Amino acid sequence: MTKLNQILAVEKGVKSDVQRKVTDAYNRIQKAPLLSGLSRTYQPIDDEGEQLPPESTRVQVQAEEVLKDVGTALTRLFDVTATKDWANCEAKADVVVDGEVLLEDVPVTYLLFLEKQLSEVYAFVSKLPTLDPAETWTRDEATDTWRTEPVKTTRTKKVPRNHVLAEATDKHPAQVQVYNEDVVVGYWTKIAFSGAMPQRRVNELLARVQKLQDAVKYAREEANGTEVVDRKIGDKVFAYLFR
Repeated sequence: MTKLNQILAVEKGVKSDVQRKVTDAYNRIQKAPLLSGLSRTYQPIDDEGEQLPPESTRVQVQAEEVLKDVGTALTRLFDVTATKDWANCEAKADVVVDGEVLLEDVPVTYLLFLEKQLSEVYAFVSKLPTLDPAETWTRDEATDTWRTEPVKTTRTKKVPRNHVLAEATDKHPAQVQVYNEDVVVGYWTKIAFSGAMPQRRVNELLARVQKLQDAVKYAREEANGTEVVDRKIGDKVFAYLFR
């Protein structure tokens, strides 16, 4: 008994072969000289006249024969595709994760959809922003975000000061140097907030997506192992079209 995965394996080759044959048939019927024949004989007006050999050209392509060949080729494609599509209606499998059935009797076509979508979900999750590992983060219930521990820093202001290099005398004024001194005038308390995710959370999500991807692949393989009934659709179609 043929299985669905066997039909899927030959489908691509059948399509390519049929496309080649149909293209070849199309090219043949476009060449008018191949469809044309000729028979010409010569008879002089009297027995003394010049004798010329007959001329003939054989018809090399008959449209009816080309049509028959196309019908034969397409019949194979129609039958393979029908067998696949009918089997797809019946091919189903459970998606099992950690020994538990997550999805029951999923059609193989939907399993293929799931595979594609889960690949996109994995790519999206892998790009999620994560918290800076250089900071210590805790959950802030008031803002429903992540926050760092408070960090206190000083705010300074430059205050001019005088430095007496030499005291004043009765003959010379005092020598004074002006300089700026950084004086603490206040304190900053900084707390950073973030809506990103901890890396461990992203890793956990990626692991879950990967696990479901594997489960869907296993289910698809099981569904593709369904036995199929060979469908003979092409003969009916082309018996009507080309009769």
